Amino acid sequence: MKIPTTLPSSIQHFDPGALLDQIQMLHRWPAQGDLLTLCYKMGPAEAALFVILGVIFLLFGINIFKILVMANAALLGAVAGAWIGDRGGNAPVGAVVGAFIAAALSWPLMKHAVAIMGALIGAMVGASAWHVANQNPEFAWAGAACGAATFGLLSFVLFRGCVIMFTSLQGAAMIVIGVLALLFKYPEFAPKLASLMSAKQYILPLAVLFPALCGLVFQHSPTAHHPHLKPAAKKPA
Repeated sequence: MKIPTTLPSSIQHFDPGALLDQIQMLHRWPAQGDLLTLCYKMGPAEAALFVILGVIFLLFGINIFKILVMANAALLGAVAGAWIGDRGGNAPVGAVVGAFIAAALSWPLMKHAVAIMGALIGAMVGASAWHVANQNPEFAWAGAACGAATFGLLSFVLFRGCVIMFTSLQGAAMIVIGVLALLFKYPEFAPKLASLMSAKQYILPLAVLFPALCGLVFQHSPTAHHPHLKPAAKKPA
């Protein structure tokens, strides 16, 4: 997909529904070009919000994972609700209702919500690995399916470790997207950066993997342990 190499004459303003509209416009499996285009069209306020939320996911995901999982569920519910509401002629109401229902259900079904979150992240990882391996992009769904099944099922076996891994990967991806969106606001960087990342498909996955590993190590440190995820202490006989 061709990436735009020119910038608009004015900086985009924050539009809360723009990101939702861009997600709904995708009717195929997104490629790296779609992600770069999304970064290019993202406003500076949205980009800064991505960076801030990404740092929270990356460093403190294990401490407040329930809140973060509920936020993810609300976002997915908003997308699904907006898609359903658009067919009824009122997408905003559908988005609000969908977000509320998904967030409310995710709290009592936290393990299943984490599994769904892991399946989505696994699908992205699997599709990225498929593209990096220079396989046929038409069958990227196969890599995505393998990643989704692996990460989703693994979350039931290693719950705490998977929570740390998922929040680290999501936080790293959000930071990279936000930083790219901010860099695209500078005319001297945008064309070179877009052409470099389009020519070398492995740069973006590596840019996400390195901070994700740092977050994984940090969240495994003793200071980042979540008290509710620690094994119960055995009572003395």
